[in-house]
Amino acid sequence: MKVAIRALVRLGVTMSMIYDKKGQRKYLTPSERDRFCRAALKLPLDQQTFCLTIAYSGCRISEALQMTGSRIDQEEQGVVIRTLKKRRNDVYRVVPLPIWLLELVQTHYQPMYEYPERRLWPWSRAKGWMVIKRVMADAGIAGGHACPKGLRHAFGIAAIQSGIPLNLIQKWLGHSKIETTAIYTNAMGAEERLIAKRMWTSLVALKD
Repeated sequence: MKVAIRALVRLGVTMSMIYDKKGQRKYLTPSERDRFCRAALKLPLDQQTFCLTIAYSGCRISEALQMTGSRIDQEEQGVVIRTLKKRRNDVYRVVPLPIWLLELVQTHYQPMYEYPERRLWPWSRAKGWMVIKRVMADAGIAGGHACPKGLRHAFGIAAIQSGIPLNLIQKWLGHSKIETTAIYTNAMGAEERLIAKRMWTSLVALKD
């Protein structure tokens, strides 16, 4: 009985991480994420690369703001991110990015090439947040999920629904515990909707 109660408590905790107290989701859907990225492509290069890097790497906004030119790893086709929510401050992870986005970030970095330790986006956290929120508004996305954390959650859910192994997603997101990564399995995906649709068609249609 105690084991069952603990399991239910854990389930409640994990569900609360992707839904708020009113049951509203904290993550962007695939269509919202796509609209966000399309809206970001219309921005100046520095803002464009900032928004897309967060969307495609799932990093925290504070982690993105600490990135320097030396963290662009062309050989590994990804970016090296210092994981901030760790007791040690020297924990890094490599997250793969699409080649076209890496080239875009490299283009943004080019004028700073002689200063590899200069931050790619030398902004305050407040400015980074403001840039993300503006793109959300341009994309017609509103609500509690229209924020940097909503993009991070969207990355985790997209990875789960694409069949990426849980331990790899844990590594990419910089989670200490795999139980934290497992929260994204609670989000409903296209496959789950398809199963529900098949169930509905097997029932007597009440509309008629």
